[in-house]
Amino acid sequence: MAFDEDLARRVREILDGQPDVAERKMFGGIAFLVGGNMCCGVLGEDLIVRLDPGDAAELMRSEPGLRPFDVTGRPMRGWLFVTPEATAEDRSLERWVDRAETFASGLPPK
Repeated sequence: MAFDEDLARRVREILDGQPDVAERKMFGGIAFLVGGNMCCGVLGEDLIVRLDPGDAAELMRSEPGLRPFDVTGRPMRGWLFVTPEATAEDRSLERWVDRAETFASGLPPK
């Protein structure tokens, strides 16, 4: 599956200047890693974010435009797809990327 190049560019701009950020093709899309841990990514037109599992579950109940990250038939706890409607505004995208970057940067480096 291809990924939205424009969304990936916008994510790159948000993460620009953050220490220890890398990109890697994953899941048929692109992933952004912080300290070797996946932070966020783009698959198709959706943003993928990795969050604390408790926070992700709460956000699923309270925020529109989210669904569990599931590419294998088994959802991954703490990982969410964020729809294009929820990332259309730069401020909204930045909020999601910042949440994911904060979580990933708190994990032990790989």
